[in-house]
Amino acid sequence: MIKLTYCLHRLPSLTRDQFQDYWRNTHAPLVAAARQQLGIDRYIQQHTVDSPIGAGNNEGRGIPYGDGEDFDGVAELWFDSEEAVAAAVATEEGQKHARMLFEDEAKFIDFARSRSFITQANQVI
Repeated sequence: MIKLTYCLHRLPSLTRDQFQDYWRNTHAPLVAAARQQLGIDRYIQQHTVDSPIGAGNNEGRGIPYGDGEDFDGVAELWFDSEEAVAAAVATEEGQKHARMLFEDEAKFIDFARSRSFITQANQVI
């Protein structure tokens, strides 16, 4: 099992609320509809919230908080393997759905300021 993680920044033209509303109510159904064609086992949206606990956690560690550079959310997509992803996007249907998701993401995600990476879980607890 692998996980593709996106740390997302919204487009400058959107408020955080607008970004999260679009992501939850417009983009999420598109991902759900593409699940089978792209081999997605699990999709989770982590929406950033302002929190005194978060601010205190960051302050204690010297991590900037609330400086406008914070991510607006994190998307987690789980797949069986890298090979399964490659096989899914090699099909015409997989390419169609991947393109559709990318085109929709361009409506609310600032790609230049966002980050993504692939991980393999190492459960500790």
